[in-house]
Amino acid sequence: MEIQAIELIELKVVVQLYADITADLRRKGIKQWDRLYPNRFIVKADIKNGHLFGLLVDKKIIGAVVVDTNESKKYQELKWEDEVGKSLLIHRLAVHPDYQGKGYGKQLLQFAEDYARGNGFSSIRLDVFSLNTGAVKMYERAGYQERGMIRFPFRAAPYLCFEKIIAGSIKNEK
Repeated sequence: MEIQAIELIELKVVVQLYADITADLRRKGIKQWDRLYPNRFIVKADIKNGHLFGLLVDKKIIGAVVVDTNESKKYQELKWEDEVGKSLLIHRLAVHPDYQGKGYGKQLLQFAEDYARGNGFSSIRLDVFSLNTGAVKMYERAGYQERGMIRFPFRAAPYLCFEKIIAGSIKNEK
């Protein structure tokens, strides 16, 4: 198992990964994603910006996570613990259905936390579809604190927003 930056040549593979995950979520009644999101244009931008990382098992991409500083304007409505530090955002953390329940999501989350720590971020923020209880529980078990909820257009349920202060970050060492 390794986690590495995704190259543009792997665009179709990652788009298919997200399509497989979306289909699985919909089979489970979780209408978090659809054919419009995430799409190839979003994935391509993530790759070009160097923000998309893939989890590989036997050289096959079975999971992905985006780490960047792109925060939804809706986040401004919420009360965050880290109001003055530098926050890393997690987007589109997902594992192929055939590999779920094996700790790979936790490994992607740990990668994001290590990335934040190593790059001087003082906290991590993310939002998760409230009806995706498996993902919500993963973040709660990993020590993320709920800060409120936001709504996105055309989504049936709100998204819960979570934050985690990063121990060992520059802010917390002072």
